[in-house]
Amino acid sequence: MAEITASMVKDLREKTDAPMMDCKKALTEAGGDMTKAEEILRVKFGSKATKAAGRIAAEGVVGIYISPDAKLGAMIEVNCETDFVAKNDDFLAFTKSLAEMVAKNNPADVAALSGMDMGGKTVEEVRTQLVGKIGENMSLRRFVRTEAQGRLASYVHGGSKIGAMVDVTGDETLAKDIAMHIAASKPKSLDASGVSQDLIDAERRVAIEKAKEAGKPEAMLEKIAEGTVQKFLKEVTLLSQPFVKDDKQTIEQLLKSKSSQCHGFTLYLVGEGIEKKKDDFVAEVMAQAGKA
Repeated sequence: MAEITASMVKDLREKTDAPMMDCKKALTEAGGDMTKAEEILRVKFGSKATKAAGRIAAEGVVGIYISPDAKLGAMIEVNCETDFVAKNDDFLAFTKSLAEMVAKNNPADVAALSGMDMGGKTVEEVRTQLVGKIGENMSLRRFVRTEAQGRLASYVHGGSKIGAMVDVTGDETLAKDIAMHIAASKPKSLDASGVSQDLIDAERRVAIEKAKEAGKPEAMLEKIAEGTVQKFLKEVTLLSQPFVKDDKQTIEQLLKSKSSQCHGFTLYLVGEGIEKKKDDFVAEVMAQAGKA
């Protein structure tokens, strides 16, 4: 059996907010498998064990560029160390320029973008100089470039911590509302076909275990699990979600009422999936005072 270290218990605790001893027991039962341990805690504690999944774990901004005809667009995430720098004008201008470069030059990946010309210097050289000027590290994390079937609309929220870009044919005002809805409701895909099978399987396993613990008959387990999966899919797919401005209709119904169609979207949450360093502020202040 894999050794269950204090670090593993701490990581699971931070991810799920479950009690420390329960985290250790779950890891032991799962043989050290973090994903399986999280599932075990979800069975015991419900949705509380996944609330950390949406936490923004690093600083930075999302930059978006959409062409004047709304047929071409790009979205990029650029990270930095502190929220203070994320509001810096030079940092914001750098991010905005990068989004436009992605749209117009179509780089293959972050490495290709870093090597592109930016006013006589490479993007990497500009980044390095900006790091020196601001005094804080920053990195280009990811980007997406979209050629629209319809027209693109976008929405940024929370100081550009959340960015959404959507491709809609039809009502332009509706397209902007849907971009806002995406930023607020955070769907995982347009419809059920885009949801990861791993996510679906995890929901099914958790539902079965919870039903067993509730004493449900063996013959009912699959039916209960299927119902849970279908409910999950409605919650995480854009077309099935209730519209944030009018929860009496789904996004799909809203689109039909406006003779419009959504072809796809991209949603970025700054720092999603990045473990943020936790600083001891008191210790840092004391250390600085000692140096002084």
